[in-house]
Amino acid sequence: MNFNNLFRAYDAVMAVRDATRKFTNPETAAPPQSPDAALSQANAQGLGHITQLTGVMVAALKEAFNRDSSRLELERAQLQEQRRQAEEQRRHAEEALRLELRRQAVDRELSRLRLLAGTSLIGWIASIVTLALHHGGVASHVVLAIGWLLLLGALGAAFDAQGRIGARATDAREAINSPALPLWLLVVGLAATAISLLF
Repeated sequence: MNFNNLFRAYDAVMAVRDATRKFTNPETAAPPQSPDAALSQANAQGLGHITQLTGVMVAALKEAFNRDSSRLELERAQLQEQRRQAEEQRRHAEEALRLELRRQAVDRELSRLRLLAGTSLIGWIASIVTLALHHGGVASHVVLAIGWLLLLGALGAAFDAQGRIGARATDAREAINSPALPLWLLVVGLAATAISLLF
């Protein structure tokens, strides 16, 4: 409890006491009374003063308690609001981190698919150069043609996978996994191109 409130309550009690003394002690002297009557009147006045003081003290204490409980309620509400804001900030931070990790995963997969597409294109151009420089038989040309088709298929599959991953990047529920088909087409196409040199 605040000491200022107690001092104010004490001042209020003293003011009430002074006011009651002015009303109970008139300036004109009353006729003399018997000692028993004077004692009983003094007791009654003292009891009245005590009752008034007690009422004032109870009112002051009640007001102080009400103020303290209002302040505690306000502090409790502020603390709950701060907790709610902290929880909201934590959720936003987690969501931002999750989106950033997803963006990085999409970038990695797109970079890998671009590398596969570039490698497929270079392998296809290399197979054309191989055809121009290497004069093999029919079997060599057939295997080389199969290699061309596989490398072109790897290039197309890589571009298709890039488009699908780009479309899935905004949907947080779908996993970011690129298909293995472009890689396998690239490997088999390069192998067929290399094998065509043996004929």
